[in-house]
Amino acid sequence: MSDYVNQNTLHGTTTVGIKCSDGTVLATDTRATAGFLYIAHRHVKKIQKIDNHIAMTIAGGVAEAQNVGDILRYHANIYKLQNRIPMPLKSCARLASNMFFSQRYPVPYMVEILVGGHDQEGPIIYNVDLFGSLNKEKFMATGSGSPVAYGILESEYKEGMSVEDGSKVAARAIAAAIRRNAGTGDGIDVAIIDTNGYRELSRQEIQSFSLSG
Repeated sequence: MSDYVNQNTLHGTTTVGIKCSDGTVLATDTRATAGFLYIAHRHVKKIQKIDNHIAMTIAGGVAEAQNVGDILRYHANIYKLQNRIPMPLKSCARLASNMFFSQRYPVPYMVEILVGGHDQEGPIIYNVDLFGSLNKEKFMATGSGSPVAYGILESEYKEGMSVEDGSKVAARAIAAAIRRNAGTGDGIDVAIIDTNGYRELSRQEIQSFSLSG
């Protein structure tokens, strides 16, 4: 990979996804960086709603990821109009995977995403990397702060935990990355997707969690 790409696509961030018994939790920080960890923006939305039952997180180039989100939303809407049912989450993740795979040469999308939600198969999380690899996960972290976030996820994740407990674990994982990773910072966003659809937690709800430790 060229020095140009290396120097201009170092976008620090941390994103987390957790599969729970009753839904999926996605969480991110809100800092956008450029170059060698220059803070470009402090309040970037890194969770994008694709449909009422699907959302994705962004780790990497914000503009590229926003374009991916727009394309996924378009196809999710077309699928719903044509088939009169929401797009399966697996189909949405596979579409993203195909997009990334077809773009891998000469310059890939410098983006890694988590596609999560709740459909007829229940809560699901997929990880899609910049080359199009597609993996289903129980919990996942991406971005420069992911090694720190995994320390929280691996110690606190429990099979069958509720979205209420999962949102607290996800927020603590992001908070830990903020403390230890220079590319992660400023704020925490948390979204829940369950049988009631997509909703983002308020700042007050997130602040009520114990984020120390």
